[in-house]
This record gives sequence, structure tokens and C-alpha cells, in this order.
Amino acid sequence: MLKTGKSDHSRYLTTMPFRIYRTATSVLIESHEAPDIFREAPKDFCFNSLFNSEEPAGCVASAYESGSKTNALDFSSLMAPIRDQEIWAAGVTYFRSRTARMEEAETAGGDIFYDKVYDADRPELFFKATAPRTRGHGDKVAIRSDSSWDVPEPELTLAINKHGKIFGHTIGNDMSSRSIEGENPLYLPQAKVYTGSCAIGPCLLIDDVPEPDTKIAIEITRGGDAVFSGETKLSQLKRSFEELAEFLFRSNDFANGAYLMTGTGIVPESDFSLKVNDVISITIEGIGILQNEVEIV
Repeated sequence: MLKTGKSDHSRYLTTMPFRIYRTATSVLIESHEAPDIFREAPKDFCFNSLFNSEEPAGCVASAYESGSKTNALDFSSLMAPIRDQEIWAAGVTYFRSRTARMEEAETAGGDIFYDKVYDADRPELFFKATAPRTRGHGDKVAIRSDSSWDVPEPELTLAINKHGKIFGHTIGNDMSSRSIEGENPLYLPQAKVYTGSCAIGPCLLIDDVPEPDTKIAIEITRGGDAVFSGETKLSQLKRSFEELAEFLFRSNDFANGAYLMTGTGIVPESDFSLKVNDVISITIEGIGILQNEVEIV
């Protein structure tokens, strides 16, 4: 767990993580020591102040101690745990992702690029979403109206403060048009960046990055029936979290910090595509479940 050595709240930082939830009217904090008991953070606490802090864990501990107890959290009212942060994503960080990208780009002759970037020193990083395009738990994510092959990509997502320090993580869904990206790798921004193409939540977990044996799982249901499920472990991730964060902040400034999706190791077979009203449920041990219904834009 996080150890800063600088905060007056070290008893929290060395014994427990915190979960931060955002609603339409407040920010609620839950501690590992007192699960299911939520405190409303002071009004001067927000995600921008958190991501701007040199010691985010101490910032959360202070907000928790000075916060007021509140009623049980209504999970149907959650919003994405974000304010003005940019969301970026890493690609081809798992072998399964490398294989899938090569398959979808083979016709266009772009498969060699994905093979090369998997082994290259420099990772693939791309801009994913602004806060207004980002969805939270229970909200709807989107598939494009001009796409014929669409999939979700479940990803551990790092919270990085403005100084480049990883201080927490959440669940991310990097929605993707495989038909558009497969047509030409230069179409990647259109395949990845559009309204509702990104979801994070249900909370931001303030803790050390999870262990390699941490499991990521996904289930997609259609009319109440499971049509796809899969799981992987973080041990299958080729690159370290610190490496990805360092490349993201290299020659780049983030005034309010950033979220970084770390890539996916779960890709449905080529005969599967999302449909409107599908329900996507992504689980990462220690964080919870991010669930979203699919719409078309």
C-alpha cells in the first residue's frame, strides 16, 4: 500500500486503501478499515485538487478524516471519477492484443506495425477521451453508427498526478471499432475517440498498483444471456506500469494529471461484435465492477 513518509495521516496510508466515488452532488470516500461507511469529502476536495497534489494519498486521508458521515452509497447514481483529467491508452501491451490487432489489420497490410510495436522499446500510446466523453458505472457506452465490428476492451487504468506519480487505479473500458482500425491503422483516432467510447469506475482506488496475479474479467450479456466472457491476469502484461507512465509524461505536461489505460488481454474472437442494449460488466479484483449498457451514436 502507499507509503509517503510525509503525511500526518500515515496510520491510514500504511494500513489501508481508500475508494473515492463521485455522484452528481458530492464526492464520497470509503476506507478499507470501515467498508460500506462513507464520508462526504469537504467541498474544497475535488479530483483536480487530488491529481494536483504532490501527495495524493495524504490528500485523501485528510479529506476522509474531515469529511462528514453520510448515508449508504446509491450505486445507480455514480458518475465517472474524473473532472478535468485527460484519458490516454496504451495498445498492444498483451500478447493477445498483439495477435488480435494483427488479424484485423492483415487485409490492409498493417499487421506488421502491431508486431513491431509489441517488441519495440517505445510503447503505443494514444489519446482516448476528455471528461465529457467519459462515462461512469451504470451509464451507456457507445458503438459508432459507421462501424460494423465493435468490442469492449477491459483495462486496468492508472491514476497519475501532474508530477507523473502513479497513486491509484480504476477499471476502464476502452471501446473500439475493429472494423475501422482494421481498414487502415491511420484510422485509429476514429476507431477509438468518439462520444461514449470510454468508461471508467465505479470508483478510484487509492492504493499501490495491484499484484501480478490480480484478475481482470469481463462478461457481456444480451437479453439476459451471456454471449461472451473472458479473463486474464496482470502478469500477462508485457510492460511495467512505471514504464508506461514515464513514456506518457515524456515531453508532455498534464496540468490536472491523467488516467492511463494499460491495454487489454481479453479480445473476443472475430465473429463477435457488440449490439445495442448489450450489457458489459468488467471486474477487477479489489476495485469492483464497472457495468455499462451499449447504445449507438
